Amino acid sequence: MRIHVADHPLITHKLTVLRDATTPSPTFRALTEELVTLLAYEATRSVRVTPIDIVTPVTATTGVTIAEPRPLVVPILRAGLGMLEGMTKLLPSAEVGFLGMVRNEETLEPTTYAERLPDDLSSRQCFVLDPMLATGGSMAAAIEFLFRRGATDVTAICLLGAPEGVEALEKATEGRDVTLVLGALDEKLNEKGYIVPGLGDAGDRLYGAV
Repeated sequence: MRIHVADHPLITHKLTVLRDATTPSPTFRALTEELVTLLAYEATRSVRVTPIDIVTPVTATTGVTIAEPRPLVVPILRAGLGMLEGMTKLLPSAEVGFLGMVRNEETLEPTTYAERLPDDLSSRQCFVLDPMLATGGSMAAAIEFLFRRGATDVTAICLLGAPEGVEALEKATEGRDVTLVLGALDEKLNEKGYIVPGLGDAGDRLYGAV
């Protein structure tokens, strides 16, 4: 698994505001969208393209266009929805699917309760969105789901990750073509499975529930 922690002052600045417990939901949502777009530049560095001939006002030239089949963007419900707009702004031609996953707060194990994906993901590049990589269970289950459908490579995009989650995801995806892009790698998980220092429950903060 390839791991990229985006080290950029703008990303760190936006994360600092997201971490602040006093940041209201509307600001949190707007900053999440902006942050995901910045992370998406790194995540799409290897997106597949094909040559295309065009004519500029000056001359004929060859450029590139996003290759078929189109990339698939998969937010993990519900918190991943808050990242979708930022991703599709950068990659508007992508197809969008959904995975509904919930974590048991006692066992910390993920359960899939809904999915809306193409039946065949053969040769597809997939980008999975989830704000927090905590234990890594939900992300690992989502990635495995996509590979079982025929995906050939998967990129996970998270605002924050914990070392425990990164290690678990690396073990779960061994031998797979997987890339992980993080806004920051935090210190640890606490006894409740929350990232420290983290930013709290991303879903609650995105949608106003506390």
